Amino acid sequence: MDQLQVVLDNIGSFVWGPWFLIPLLLGTGLYLTVRLGFLQFHKLFPALRLGLFRRRDDTDEGDISQFQALTTALAATVGTGNIVGVATAIGIGGPGALFWMWVTGLLGMASKYSEAYLGVRFRTTDEAGDKSGGPQYYLQKAIRGPVGKILALSFAVFAFLASFGIGNMTQGNAIAVNVEGSFNVAPWVTGVVLTALTMLVLLGGIKSIGRVTAGLVPVMIVLYVAAAIFVLAVNIVDIPAAFALIFTDAFTGTAAVGGFTGSILIIAIQYGVARGMFSNESGLGSAAIAAAAAQTSHPVRQGLVSMTQTFIDTIIVVSFTGLVIITTGAWELGGDEAGTMTGEAFAAGLPGEWGHLIVTVGLILFAFSTILGWSYYGERNVERLFGQRLVMPYRVLFSVVVFVGCTVPLALVWSFSDIMNGLMALPNLIGLLALSALVARETKHYLKHDPKLVATTAEIEAFMVERPGWEDWKSGNVVGSSRTHTGRAPVQSTEKRD
Repeated sequence: MDQLQVVLDNIGSFVWGPWFLIPLLLGTGLYLTVRLGFLQFHKLFPALRLGLFRRRDDTDEGDISQFQALTTALAATVGTGNIVGVATAIGIGGPGALFWMWVTGLLGMASKYSEAYLGVRFRTTDEAGDKSGGPQYYLQKAIRGPVGKILALSFAVFAFLASFGIGNMTQGNAIAVNVEGSFNVAPWVTGVVLTALTMLVLLGGIKSIGRVTAGLVPVMIVLYVAAAIFVLAVNIVDIPAAFALIFTDAFTGTAAVGGFTGSILIIAIQYGVARGMFSNESGLGSAAIAAAAAQTSHPVRQGLVSMTQTFIDTIIVVSFTGLVIITTGAWELGGDEAGTMTGEAFAAGLPGEWGHLIVTVGLILFAFSTILGWSYYGERNVERLFGQRLVMPYRVLFSVVVFVGCTVPLALVWSFSDIMNGLMALPNLIGLLALSALVARETKHYLKHDPKLVATTAEIEAFMVERPGWEDWKSGNVVGSSRTHTGRAPVQSTEKRD
């Protein structure tokens, strides 16, 4: 087992090293940002208005509302990465790592938009009438020939495996460890309760997941951010110095101080980018799976709504966690104390035991919501690989594996999960680059006619009616069309639907 751990660590170091995935992630995000005309900056507020306030389009095509699709994606991303992941990045890379998390988030918004657009554009409807979409479909349907098929199937396999790791056992373990430390509850008890709750939600499918995340995610984010604001208010005089430290160390590295051992520039970049992607999943392709289930009248609209998920996750939640850690001086504890660093930071700014309590409760809610979100990602890839008949057995198995995560050591699982996450991203990033012209062209056309995102379904139909690919997209709403993997519905299915 020790030898296997060494092998996995070496593979993970290469995959997430400075010469492989990190430049591909940043390069893809930068390229898409320029190609899309800096879309994430000038369309952010209309997208937030559409996703958070209007919440749905006037169409019944789709399984859940745009808001529920957004919260499902947020549920999968706002997890331990926002608490432990930020602490790890800063504890090893120094305060400058937070700057590179911001860069990853801002550039990643273009990647998130593109993959969500493609997820909706090439979505299909399975035999149960549920929407299926994501890289496991659009890589094959948009990139013709064996290359597209290999990329799509590779993503599906890696996503299926990753769902049991980063989306399941690691989250359950984080909950069990923190509940035992804070409330002295045995891990097996936590495992039983968590497994039962997970199964209860998952048996209802995406509609059940969407309802739970729509109620849970906004509350948990607001409470966590409110506590962070209180801590920052207590340490308000230290905020300017914290920003100066972040921007200075982002380009120079960090000298040793306290328990912190110091870092060079490349370490700050490496951990900032790696943990930034771990937190917001931009470029990973996972959020496109949730986006594909949305009730939306055009792929561009849901792409923009999904883009706001990265903004909320990284620019808001990660920023507050990072600033609390830096202003309270907790970052000086170093990377070995990353697991408790955020709790110590909040405890330093809140009275009594409130700091540790809020971080523990926040971690429980964040991690549980991540389990729910990733269960959906996993089942859509099961449907792609094996068909609808294995979706329900997967839900049951996924729920049982939560118990395993709560009760066993997870060093190997963490290493394996990091590798699977990286390997998931690779085919998706290749696809995003290959399909960037399509995304840019169709985005420009749509925003030319509806720049404020207020058009009705009838108005959209009027300016899209003769657009290449429009009828293909609508044909993906035909039940059973996912079996063809082409986006074109079989004639007999169309007649049956009518």
